[in-house]
Amino acid sequence: MNIRNPFRKQLRSVIEWKEQDMNILFHRMATTTDEIKNSSKLIVAPGQGCLLVYDGKVKSVLTEQGTYELQSDNHPFITTLLNLAQNFESEHKMRFYFFRTAELVNVLWGTATPVKYMEPNYNIPVALGACGNFSVKIGDAETMFTTLLGSVSDYTARDVRELVSSRIVAPLTSFLAEKSYPYTEVDKHLLELSADLKARTTEELERLGFVLTDFRIDSVTFDESTLERIGKIADMTAEKRAASEVDLDYAGVQKLAALRDAVRTEGGLAGAGLQVGAGVQLAKEFFNTKSDANVSQEVAMPDAATRLTQLKQLFDAQLISEEEFTKKKNEILEKL
Repeated sequence: MNIRNPFRKQLRSVIEWKEQDMNILFHRMATTTDEIKNSSKLIVAPGQGCLLVYDGKVKSVLTEQGTYELQSDNHPFITTLLNLAQNFESEHKMRFYFFRTAELVNVLWGTATPVKYMEPNYNIPVALGACGNFSVKIGDAETMFTTLLGSVSDYTARDVRELVSSRIVAPLTSFLAEKSYPYTEVDKHLLELSADLKARTTEELERLGFVLTDFRIDSVTFDESTLERIGKIADMTAEKRAASEVDLDYAGVQKLAALRDAVRTEGGLAGAGLQVGAGVQLAKEFFNTKSDANVSQEVAMPDAATRLTQLKQLFDAQLISEEEFTKKKNEILEKL
């Protein structure tokens, strides 16, 4: 302080948080001086609270709206003159930390990194991300100030979102490891998952002075690697089931698909050096049919039906012509 102006700080102050930002939960009020004079006024508006720090200690937490008269050891004129040896600076400092008492609602959150667990149906490790929203309010301003804030001037909704998101990963990982929901059933358990995470996160936030009033998981997503692996397994499973419907094993279906691709490729079977009638030969190789000399021995109706079904599959796959199909079908029917 300039010694030529010893009376500059002698006026009583009126302290209030006039322009409250709805996204700020905790705010240190900047004043012209920390040497608040005795009998200065503090105004606490609706939806606000104020934490008073005097001489480095939390002296009071005000949560009721109204006007308060402040008491300090800084008396106008007298204090300044007594502190002449300290360049007119008083050792008695008072700071004001306003905080939001109203609830902060619909804060969006999301897991920063995917959570991994073992999927029971496919028996593979999967990575899941979750997102949703929550509502929170300050339950214990002094605890929040001493355990979380310290010298921070402003604590915002973004800070709360980062805090909650960081606290979600551990309980979410534990829950999924315990439940091991199948990939196709995770969405059906979002309410159960939300309730469990709310209970676990509430306990964590209470230690920091917060009250978690609502918590929801809106959706879960699996990472691209997981989706790709599950997609491949699902395709293979579908092909295997389809093969069993027509009495083929999975290897047979794969061979049939390879032959079908060869037909559709430019040049087709002809490009592979196959002549007219190649379809019949492929049928013999594919189904391991017996030579024409032995066909006369196969007169059982179930076997004939199987061969006709297999022959129709080759025709539908465009591996044999209609003429070849008709000829071979008649040969089988003649042996009945």
